[in-house]
Amino acid sequence: MAEITTIARPYAKAAFDFALEQKAVESWAEMLNFAALVSENEAMQPLLSGAMASNKLAELFIGVCGEQINEQAQNLLKVMAENGRLVALPAVAQQFVEMQREYAKEVEAQIVSATELTSEQLQELSASLEKRLARKVKLNCSIDTSLIAGVIITAGDLVIDGSVRGKISRLSDTLQS
Repeated sequence: MAEITTIARPYAKAAFDFALEQKAVESWAEMLNFAALVSENEAMQPLLSGAMASNKLAELFIGVCGEQINEQAQNLLKVMAENGRLVALPAVAQQFVEMQREYAKEVEAQIVSATELTSEQLQELSASLEKRLARKVKLNCSIDTSLIAGVIITAGDLVIDGSVRGKISRLSDTLQS
């Protein structure tokens, strides 16, 4: 996994820098996402790992993508095909989105609660997280009844466990030591 990430990083960075320069970050995110979906297709998998010549593979891949990608994105795909890196497209698209969020000072927070949160609670959580992280926050909520009560918040590297299950676990650890 780390190897694919390392392979994808320079392609994502180059695409992001170019998209930023052209003021086309949104369209590039869409094009890379589409190309990533094409590369993950079951019919494409054998071709990407096969012994097909890079120029033929690039031509075929670009043909499948059709009008969904522009000329500059086609050039990126040709370079990736020449280097045998089309399999890294999903990681390139993912890193591109991460760079896009970082640039826009946005973060995605996962909220896992024991019960459904009210819109008032969500607004309060969002405001608190935005203040703490100094970024715009997008909340993704889910419910896990095994938490008993409370919430677990995950935003990037930050994890806040305010669940009763977490508090009981910490209390148990303290009593055992």
